[in-house]
Amino acid sequence: MAVLRPQDLDELVATLKRAGAALRDAEVPFMVGGSLAAWARGGPAATKDLDLMLRPEHAETALGVLEGIGLRGERPPEGWLLKAWDGDVLVDLIFRPTGFPVDDALIERAEKLRVQSMELCVMALEDMLTSQLLALDEHYLDYGKLIAIARALREQIDFDAVRRRTAESPFARAFFIITDGLGITASEEVPAAR
Repeated sequence: MAVLRPQDLDELVATLKRAGAALRDAEVPFMVGGSLAAWARGGPAATKDLDLMLRPEHAETALGVLEGIGLRGERPPEGWLLKAWDGDVLVDLIFRPTGFPVDDALIERAEKLRVQSMELCVMALEDMLTSQLLALDEHYLDYGKLIAIARALREQIDFDAVRRRTAESPFARAFFIITDGLGITASEEVPAAR
């Protein structure tokens, strides 16, 4: 897990404010997602990029807005996101997260939070964690940041809902075996290994 240095976090927050203000002023709706959705609620800041979630029909407009304030746009082949670079800070414009669409229901579950003195729409923790867990596969299997988020924000997360929504993923089930064993998510006492 790449832990941010203080200057990295300062750069990330500056980009968040700059991009957030530009999208707000252009009336492009978005939510803060990824690890910053956890950080905004007191969780660890553990990545070097900024995930902004938006409806598919707003993705190109959002990229144009960010390019208009000087970010360098990129259209990767994956088909579920666009990218914008603010120097070394990457902004992922995610319009098809793993597990569910960006729609009215997802946006309604988001919270308006004050993040570094700026009011932003922040993705619900259960949605963020569900998407992150469903994105795990045999090529990307890093539980470190997810365990750190779960531990730091355990009182704020409905783990039963996340467990139900991710039940078909063997990687998500493995996450819950680990976090249950650590006493983070277990609702009942987990027997010790022999």
